[in-house]
Amino acid sequence: MWVFLGLLGWGTLGASAATKEGTLDFYWVDSEGGGSTLIVTPEGESVLIDAGNPGGRDPNRIHRVARDVAGLEKIDHLIVTHFHIDHFGGVAELTALMPVVHLWDNGLPDADPDGRTASTWPLTSRPYREAKVTERHVVQAGTTIPLRRGATELSLQCLMSRQKPWTPPEGIRRASDAAAAPSEKPEDTSDNANSSAWLLSFGAFRFYTGGDLTWNVEAKLVWPEVLVPEVDLYQVTHHGLDVSNHPRLLRALNPLVSVMNNGPTKGGMGEVMATLRTLPDLKAQFQVHKNVRSDGQTNNCPDECIANLEAECAGHFVRCTVSPSGARFTMVSRPGAAGRTFDSRRKASLPVDAIAPRAR
Repeated sequence: MWVFLGLLGWGTLGASAATKEGTLDFYWVDSEGGGSTLIVTPEGESVLIDAGNPGGRDPNRIHRVARDVAGLEKIDHLIVTHFHIDHFGGVAELTALMPVVHLWDNGLPDADPDGRTASTWPLTSRPYREAKVTERHVVQAGTTIPLRRGATELSLQCLMSRQKPWTPPEGIRRASDAAAAPSEKPEDTSDNANSSAWLLSFGAFRFYTGGDLTWNVEAKLVWPEVLVPEVDLYQVTHHGLDVSNHPRLLRALNPLVSVMNNGPTKGGMGEVMATLRTLPDLKAQFQVHKNVRSDGQTNNCPDECIANLEAECAGHFVRCTVSPSGARFTMVSRPGAAGRTFDSRRKASLPVDAIAPRAR
């Protein structure tokens, strides 16, 4: 069944199918090395994590996938992990294309979040400030997105925000197996370090995404205690740049599958790819783009696991479909590609509201 679904045309698998079948669906929309991950729950509720760049291309691609593939009429929850243009820049244009109900972010600052004194920030941030959304919310570490509940337990929780980690529920926190503190890289003073990181739990399935969270801040999730569980699916942080993706964190997450929202010349660094390949349980890697840099840093997974093989591409997306119980999930790299199915690890789902009352 799962491979057959991967071979169907994308347009046949809308939200009505997801609701009927009870699946959880992910779409990594091609924003050319920006961020735009669309999630559709079994109840037909939508979560978009980041909205790519401004300028028409990324908002239109997101809109087409949301409307024509996922069958959505609105975005219920839009999470902006941090205030870099390739993550928040498409928000205003997207809200002009379809309604956005809840917008979740770190709190839009008045001054440039990267600390630049001579900055175009007031002009750059103005469309975002004026974007038409129903409600705005400021994320804190531990925030739970209020998603409708179905037959299988579902939760989406913030693990890190503005460099402050969450307090995990019982069963997640564990002692570090390393005697020494993690290695450090030069301090990142940009807003990447303030990115929010998220853990989605759906029955036996878990997914982690960390926006553009950088190396030294990632270490707070694994030292002096490990504050993350093992996951089944890992969205490679920061498009696969080596200022992120701390090996300690990757080993703690120990994913079965990774997916990278890179661009043709952005991300996919050799150090990160090498670290991923050392993970004991990693079975497959997927990329939104084939890395075609000419600087000797090209490092790719097999072509059949890449959505877009050419730099000038059609903007294909990577898709993941999780079974109604969360017991297995299927990855499809692009239209016409065969799906690959993986068994989720057997574990109890995270209890909803374990951290704090549900955000309203």
